Amino acid sequence: MAQAELRKLRHDHLDIFTRAAQPLLWLFIFGTALRHNRALSAGVSDYRAYLVPGVMAQAALFISIFFGLAVIWERDVGQLQRLLATPLPRSALVVGKAVGAGVRALAQATLLLIVVAVAGIGLKWTVQGVIGALLLLLLGTGSFACMSMLIAAAVRTRERFMGIGQLVMMPLFFASSALYPLSILPGWLHVIARVNPLTYEVQGLRQLLLGRGANGELWLDFVVVAGFFLAMVAAATRAYPRAIL
Repeated sequence: MAQAELRKLRHDHLDIFTRAAQPLLWLFIFGTALRHNRALSAGVSDYRAYLVPGVMAQAALFISIFFGLAVIWERDVGQLQRLLATPLPRSALVVGKAVGAGVRALAQATLLLIVVAVAGIGLKWTVQGVIGALLLLLLGTGSFACMSMLIAAAVRTRERFMGIGQLVMMPLFFASSALYPLSILPGWLHVIARVNPLTYEVQGLRQLLLGRGANGELWLDFVVVAGFFLAMVAAATRAYPRAIL
């Protein structure tokens, strides 16, 4: 399934660039407008550098949260029934689709990092940091792709799925540390952000690419994101066959 996504991207380069447009707009318009805002950048001299991990996670979230649309399409054309008739374990199908979403997210993140490097935005460029960030991004993307498949198994139409996807995606994004540090949030929103898995994904990316996170607990970010991934894989595996009903 990951190989299938690679083939699609190889034959449709425009898809990568169009999907990369939104995070680049956030970075170079929103980020430039607030470039010297120290309250939002948590001490980082350039807010755009602080924003890079957030828009990376945002772009991957937008890919993964709507990945369940493919499940509805596969059900409508009969492909889902054929997949479920194979001897493959259901967990293999779910993980395969999650990795497929991760392939798209990695391609988009690579393009974004290239643009950031050309623009001279001051990240902490290390081989270990970039590889660790891409690995964490892959885990986070796979987690939300499984969540998307879980939603797709419960709804009947693409229109309803789009509405639910938007309802899930926007609170996840804004109630996280993608755009601003947790320290400036009011108490009730800070509590929500602390149980939001996207917060830990962004904090880990920020630690790896900037050398500074919320508390510097990179291991905790990986544990939370990996635990969320395993939980979503288990839930989507259980729900996946119901998508044909």
